[in-house]
Amino acid sequence: MTLHRRTALALAASLAAPAVRAQPARVLKFIPHSNLISLDPIWTPAAVVRNHGFMVFDTLYGVDDHYRPQPQMAAGHLFEDEDRICTITLREGLTFHDGEPVRAADAVASLRRWMRRASVGQKLAEVTEELVALDDRRLRFRLKRRFPQLIRGLGQASVPIPFIMPERLARTDPFQQFREVVGSGPFRFKPGEFNPGSFMAYERFEGYRPVETGTPSLIAGPKQVFLDRVEWHVIPDSATAAAALQSGAMDWFEAPPAELEPLLARARGVTVEPLEPLPRPALMRINHLNAPLSDVRIRRALLPALDQAEFMAALVGPEPSRYAADFGVYTPGTPFASRSGLDALLGPRDLGLAKRLLAEAGYAGQPVRLLAAMDVPAQAALAQVGADLFRRLGMAVEFAAMDWGTLMQRTNSREPLERGGWSAYCTFFPGLEFTDPGAHLVLRGNGLAGANGWPSSQRLEALREEWFQAPDAAAEARIATEMQQVALEEVLFLPLGAYRANTAIKRSLTGRVQGLPVFWGLRSA
Repeated sequence: MTLHRRTALALAASLAAPAVRAQPARVLKFIPHSNLISLDPIWTPAAVVRNHGFMVFDTLYGVDDHYRPQPQMAAGHLFEDEDRICTITLREGLTFHDGEPVRAADAVASLRRWMRRASVGQKLAEVTEELVALDDRRLRFRLKRRFPQLIRGLGQASVPIPFIMPERLARTDPFQQFREVVGSGPFRFKPGEFNPGSFMAYERFEGYRPVETGTPSLIAGPKQVFLDRVEWHVIPDSATAAAALQSGAMDWFEAPPAELEPLLARARGVTVEPLEPLPRPALMRINHLNAPLSDVRIRRALLPALDQAEFMAALVGPEPSRYAADFGVYTPGTPFASRSGLDALLGPRDLGLAKRLLAEAGYAGQPVRLLAAMDVPAQAALAQVGADLFRRLGMAVEFAAMDWGTLMQRTNSREPLERGGWSAYCTFFPGLEFTDPGAHLVLRGNGLAGANGWPSSQRLEALREEWFQAPDAAAEARIATEMQQVALEEVLFLPLGAYRANTAIKRSLTGRVQGLPVFWGLRSA
């Protein structure tokens, strides 16, 4: 019997009991949207690993819900020499979970590792002449030229997050996973209780010192902890997870499927509310190395048949208020979002035109391998609609079902299909991650140096460089629009729409900080 099956049966048995034993007031039981596929939040951009990161680690800065960076581990910073030198001072008394003090050398090593993987970090590395620890509390950037996004980048909410960790962990190759988990954040990871695929536990770190001023907002402000312990219970079956929340066996169900939301909204003591302030963009990542999707003509041929409303209805139902069907590159409702370049995605869908374009592009039955994470309901639904799109176009699609962790490992492969490679997969991102070109994970054309999919576009990379040097907000907006036009013309990925994600949580839990599933600020009545 599998571990997941045993978990489901045990929960079902507990739900059948006439009464449920109340949990201790300061223990919170949480159902994450997927299994924790890694302990290293720099190695992978997966949202569940980012959420784990915010439990354990802290950052120098954090953006509030107006996207303004606020000091966290940093006491402040000073720019000199026409903004080409930036000295950041750490707050006094910061300690890691193993009792060691947080030093500037730890921050320097952590940022260097992050700069290898993060989109904005890679640009920061290009303009950094020197990054050193001046003493235990001060680190200094010496830049080749001004970089106005420096502090905003250090406080970003886009993955990977620039978490600060001990120097010994930060020296791990960023393309390899570390195994030890030691941070200085509000919770301490409990490795002895870790059961991969089933259970994770975190305990309050008594030595954590939140900032003393400000208001909790997104990932900024005081991270005050009122819980002694947080447990993550992986329950792949959504009906079992919903029943556990209804019965009181669980306290928070991060991502209930839309069809279960009405049931949970009627449940006594449960509230269904928006998880994040922004919609979640969904897209199909494309492997630009493997035919036939390596041919831009084939990719363009898909657009007249792609219906974002179909993908979104599979996630959240037909109610248009729950989704946007005009997503291009930037999160709908954010400053850079527009319909520019979306002509092929808007208006009546035309399957016949798409088939003709495929034939003109030379498509002749070559296989397309679509990877599908079946243990994440949202990704499974997107993949099923995607596979149906390929089939209706007459393409030879292979639907490769697997769990999310296996998929993430598989998409690191650059092998051709005959040696186990891949063509595409569907996923989604928190809306905060697609708000501007600087930190946008998939708005890149840097080929093999980039994230999985590896698209190459000199035009896009040149515009990105121009955006970083933009003199004002108007120039930033103009360049961001041009970048969207190029990304859609070259079809870096297929935009599938953007949806508003809800979460289900006990009404007795108050103080939740909206934006990410974080656990500071939460109180149990």
